[in-house]
Amino acid sequence: MIRNLSKTLKLQKAHFATATAPAPHTTPDVLYTGIFINNEWVKSADGKTFPSVNPTNEKVIADIQQGGKTDIDKAVQAAKDAFKLGSPWRTMDASHRGYLLNKLADLIERDRTYIASLETLDNGKPFLAAYYGDVAGTIKNLRYYAGWADKNHGKVLPTDGKYFAYTRHEPVGVCGQIIPWNFPLLMAAWKLGPALATGNTLVLKPAEQTPLTALYLAQLVKEAGFPEGVVNVVPGFGDAGAALVEHPDVDKIAFTGSTEVGKLIQKGAAGTVKRITLELGGKSPNIILNDADLNHAVEQSHMALFYNMGQCCCAGSRTFVQDKIYDKFVEMSAERAKRRIVGNPFDPKTEQGPQIDSEQHEKILSLIESGKKQGANLVTGGKRQGDAGFFVEPTVFADVKDDMDIAKIEIFGPVQQIIKFSDLDEVIARANNSEYGLAAGVFTKDLDKANYLIQGLRAGTVWVNDYNVFGQQVPFGGFKQSGLGRENGPYGINNYTEVKSVVVRLTEKNS
Repeated sequence: MIRNLSKTLKLQKAHFATATAPAPHTTPDVLYTGIFINNEWVKSADGKTFPSVNPTNEKVIADIQQGGKTDIDKAVQAAKDAFKLGSPWRTMDASHRGYLLNKLADLIERDRTYIASLETLDNGKPFLAAYYGDVAGTIKNLRYYAGWADKNHGKVLPTDGKYFAYTRHEPVGVCGQIIPWNFPLLMAAWKLGPALATGNTLVLKPAEQTPLTALYLAQLVKEAGFPEGVVNVVPGFGDAGAALVEHPDVDKIAFTGSTEVGKLIQKGAAGTVKRITLELGGKSPNIILNDADLNHAVEQSHMALFYNMGQCCCAGSRTFVQDKIYDKFVEMSAERAKRRIVGNPFDPKTEQGPQIDSEQHEKILSLIESGKKQGANLVTGGKRQGDAGFFVEPTVFADVKDDMDIAKIEIFGPVQQIIKFSDLDEVIARANNSEYGLAAGVFTKDLDKANYLIQGLRAGTVWVNDYNVFGQQVPFGGFKQSGLGRENGPYGINNYTEVKSVVVRLTEKNS
C-alpha cells in the first residue's frame, strides 16, 4: 500500500519530473452526487442536499443528496436482503468474491488519474500524494483482500468422545462503515476489502466534507459486477451515521475518526451489542535520540507531522528530542518548514494543500494562539496563508511543555511541537502520559535502546528510524483511547467473521 510516505513524496516528484505521472484533471467532472442503493442512484427521501466545498478556493463543487434515517433504513434493508441465505451473494463461490474485488481494483487502476484528481478537488491533498499514495494504496489493499477471499477457513478440532468437531468462519452480516475525510478513498478500501472478501454486505457513509470519491467508487462496484445490495453508499451528516449505528439490523460498525465521535458510536452500538472496530485519534510521540542520523531524523520527523497537511491520526505530533541535539534539531526543523511549498494542490511542486474546512482551519489557528499564550516558542509560521482557501503556514514550536494544550490536544494540522528530554525512562513515561496510543517513532543507531523503547511504549505501531510506513499486510490500530481492533492484514479479516463451532456425533458401527 503506502510505503514510506516521505520517500513516496520524493518518488512522486521524480516521477512527475520524468513525465511518468499523468497530468491531473484540474476540473474533473462530478458524475455521481446521489445515494447508491441496490446498484441504483436515488435521491434522498426528504429531498435535502448539501454542498461539497473545494477547500482550495472555498467554492461549491456540487450539491450532494443528503441521506437521513429513511435513506439509511432503505440501504440497510437492501444489504439485509443481499445477505439472505440463498441470495446470489451468499451462494457465490468465495474465489469469485476475490475475482470481483480484483475487478474493482482493475477499474480503479483504469480511472486512477480521474479518481486522484477528484480526491484532490474534494479533499485538497496534493495530486501526486493522491495518485501515488491514496489511489495506489486502495488498489493494493483490494488486491490483497481479493487473495484472502478463498483462504478464510476454520479448523478441524480433536475432541473427547466419538465426535467430529470443526469451526466455520462465517460473515458477520450487514456492516455499517463510517469513513473519515482525511483519506476518503483509502479508508473506504481498508473497510470494503476485508468485509467483501469474507462475504458481508455493507452500508458505507462517507464524510460529508469528502463524498465524491466514495460515490464514484460505488459506480465502479456496480460495473465490476457485485450483486445488488451488497454495497450501498449513503452520503450525509451525523444523523445518518447515528441511524446506521443504532439500526437493529446492522450487525457491525467500523469507524475511523475522532475519539469523541468514537465514544458516541460505542454508546449507540451498545443497545444492540454490535461488533465494532474503531480507529480513533492520536497524539503520537516521535522520539529522537542523541545518536540518531540528524539529517534523516529531521526530514522524517517533518514528514511524520506535515504529511497530508498534518491531517493524519498517527502523525508524530509530539516530537521528543534528546537534550544534546535539541537546539540543532529545532534549527534544522524550522528551516525545513520554511522550505515547505504550500499552494495549489494540482501543482506538482506543491507539498501542502489546504486544511479540509473552515472549522478545522479555525481550530488549528486557535491552538497555535494557545501555544503562544502558554509560553511555547513559535519558531516559524503560525498564521493563515493567503486570502482564499483554508491554508495554514507550516508551523514549528520549540520549548513545548507536556502540560500545554498543543502537547495534549490532537491539532490535526501542520503544527510541529518539539519537546526536550534527557533519558530513556523519562521519555517512555512522558510519551505514555496520554489518553492516546496509536503510533510512535524512534530514531537511533543503537538497536538495544530502540528495543528498550519499543517494549516501553504503549502504541499500536512503533516505527524505528522511519515513520508512516504502511502496508496492507501489516495491522494498524491503537491502544487506549486510540481505538478498538486492528485493520489490514489477517487481523482485518478477523474483524468481519464470526466463529461457529460445529460438533457432530459419530454413529457407532453396527455389529
